[in-house]
Amino acid sequence: MSFTIYSARKIITMNPNRPEATHVAVRDGRILGAGTLEELVGWGAHELDERFADKILMPGLVEGHSHTMEGTFWRYIYCGYFDRMDPDGHIWEGARSIEAVVERLQDAAAKLDGPDTPLAGWSLDAIYYGDRRVDRHDLDKVASDRPVGVLNASGHILNVNTRALELAGLLRTGINHPGIPLGSDGLPTGELKGPDAMTPVGIHVGFDRDLLACDESGLRQFARLCVRAGVTTAADLANLLPPDAVSMMLRVTGEADYPARIVSLRRLQNMTVPEIVDRALELRGMSTEKLRLGIIKVVSDGSIQGFSARLRWPGYYNGAPNGLWYVPPEQLREMFALALEKGVQVHTHTNGDEATELVMECLEEALRRHPAPDHRFTLQHCQLADAAQFRRMKALGMCVNLFPNHHFYWGDQHFAMTVGPERAERMNACATAVATGVPMAIHSDAPVTPLGPLFTAWCAVNRQTASGRTLGENERIDVDTALRAITLGAAYTLKLDGEIGSIETGKRADFAVLEDDPREIGAEKLKDVGVWGTVLGGRIFPAAGI
Repeated sequence: MSFTIYSARKIITMNPNRPEATHVAVRDGRILGAGTLEELVGWGAHELDERFADKILMPGLVEGHSHTMEGTFWRYIYCGYFDRMDPDGHIWEGARSIEAVVERLQDAAAKLDGPDTPLAGWSLDAIYYGDRRVDRHDLDKVASDRPVGVLNASGHILNVNTRALELAGLLRTGINHPGIPLGSDGLPTGELKGPDAMTPVGIHVGFDRDLLACDESGLRQFARLCVRAGVTTAADLANLLPPDAVSMMLRVTGEADYPARIVSLRRLQNMTVPEIVDRALELRGMSTEKLRLGIIKVVSDGSIQGFSARLRWPGYYNGAPNGLWYVPPEQLREMFALALEKGVQVHTHTNGDEATELVMECLEEALRRHPAPDHRFTLQHCQLADAAQFRRMKALGMCVNLFPNHHFYWGDQHFAMTVGPERAERMNACATAVATGVPMAIHSDAPVTPLGPLFTAWCAVNRQTASGRTLGENERIDVDTALRAITLGAAYTLKLDGEIGSIETGKRADFAVLEDDPREIGAEKLKDVGVWGTVLGGRIFPAAGI
């Protein structure tokens, strides 16, 4: 049986037994071997393909925490502070002030038909505007007759105008909810925190997140972003996965020219714990090569920059009240115990260190009842964990997926406002995780920050803020460690390290095709490595043609 041998300027394999190669052999979508041409021709009749002769091949990059709704959001109005690339490769200029956000939304509103058509924006980040919070009066300047809503970059806050509050029945006094701040007039300010507060209003402004997560067009657009970023496998980390959505995802990812492998997690919501464990087992049996199912996602608290994460003493640096619990402790205990008993993996979002502590307490209790030697329960974000907590993670057999992009996008604000200098310097403690032996991945949480593992690696290596400050010199990691975190490290947290994450015999023929060598370009330029495209299961996808 004939096969193909690809030549490259260099192949970075992430296989410690053969870390570099010049050629890789592919048959039936899998890797026959990586090495020299002379070694690989021993497999028999072959075709030599030299289209990558001047490129660098790496294992296909693995994004261990993102959301396919990153593709869906581009139909709405981008309101982020930083410039950002869309699926077509177009760069959208950031909105650097509240006035700029309002003006951009006004321009979009002028193009809508009918006064009742909602207007939706995304990636707003009020923390860049100092102590000034965006309120309903700001968005009333966009439109007073139509509902307007803008989702915060964190995904944990929704800002809406007066009309949207009216439609949801919330423009009234007497509301007592921790996620609905009130103004001096006793009415909601229009800033809504957490799913309990956001969901009833979101449906009126175009942000039914359950539908957004299951959108076919968004799933296709997301895959285009993956190719541009060198990503071949991406986690869709919080989806309700109703039957219709699963059927759509199976159909779309099953297409030969769909260029990404999606790992979609069922979020703990709208189901009891026994129901979601049974559903996860059912979904696991429906998995295919390019759609992996059967893992559960739990969200325990909110976001640090949104002041909705749960922090241990002494709390927020600026004196803000502690954040929100999204899941009660008794439900966490039940979730972990039953999942361990049934052999279902759980990934848990914890931004604050108090949330991390609670999750470890609940898991430790569950492990006493149901020992599991290779559970790989993973803490997602886990941004404020200290060295003692990492040692406890190691003892409990946990993995961690850290969020170093925060250093660039919000590091200056964390230093000055949210957690203060000392804790900001230890946030997303990659070096501590490595030193402690906790299996580690790093991620973008797209659409919270742009999908791009090489940029995430740059953040972990340099820990540079937007202002140029190095935030936590001692938590920097080297380039090789960062590259492992976005390949084998992320694959391990998804229990896919036997299939992907390195270029070696028997694994999927998934490659990131790069213009530059990330090991030679220099740590400070790691984010600038050019991406030509990807190879997924032996199929070639150039970014220029996606």
